[in-house]
Amino acid sequence: MHSLLTALATSPSPAPSPSLRPGLDQDQVTPGLLGFLLTAFIVVLTALLIVDMVRRIRRVRYRAQVEEERAGADEYAQFEAAQHGAGGDSGRPGDGGRTGGDRPGTDGADTRPEANGDAGPGTR
Repeated sequence: MHSLLTALATSPSPAPSPSLRPGLDQDQVTPGLLGFLLTAFIVVLTALLIVDMVRRIRRVRYRAQVEEERAGADEYAQFEAAQHGAGGDSGRPGDGGRTGGDRPGTDGADTRPEANGDAGPGTR
């Protein structure tokens, strides 16, 4: 087996014929202008799709980042208001300016959601 592979590797390859077989035309063996145009169209279309996809992914990431920052700022403002005992607006519309201890049905315990996404005490 090894000697066969060596013989095949060392034997010279036949020279390609410089002309086409009789009966074949150059247009029959090459893609021609139409093939080039279709390939160029597919390449341009693919490039445009990739650019559009990258733009959409950036937009989604940016929106998520802005939403995270907004949620973090809201939580920070609520935390600061609870820590400093600031009366008045607690950051939530429609609660009448009540703080955690003023809400009906609460005993003043912190009811903010935990950082890991838990709904808070009493839900376990």
